[in-house]
Amino acid sequence: MNTLRTSKGILLLMLALTVACGYSSKATAPVAGVMPAITQLAPASTNAGAAFVLTVNGSNFSSNAVVNFNGAAQTTTFVSASQLTASIPAMAVSAAGTAVVSVTNPATAGTGMYGSGGTMPETSASMNFTIN
Repeated sequence: MNTLRTSKGILLLMLALTVACGYSSKATAPVAGVMPAITQLAPASTNAGAAFVLTVNGSNFSSNAVVNFNGAAQTTTFVSASQLTASIPAMAVSAAGTAVVSVTNPATAGTGMYGSGGTMPETSASMNFTIN
């Protein structure tokens, strides 16, 4: 009988300590990330069928930002928080028209004890690029 009481007492003590320690899921949702902005594309246009390097000038570019050309992520090089370069393949400019360019700052993982927080991905407003 005393063993049963002792076991119940230990169980209640463990339960009380678990609750007192504040054990719960502390994960929080990601917050908005930094919104990149494009101010200039160089060159502003190109001839159809030739690969080229596009320089994107703007602000708030993260070190792992990606240039999107007509919705497709391109191989991107971070120059600074205000400049990126992207290698645009000939296939992406195979016909005359207008291409849409944007920059995405990817999501960042949360930190902390429970991996909470982090940021959501953010994509700039688009800018048109002319293919002659």
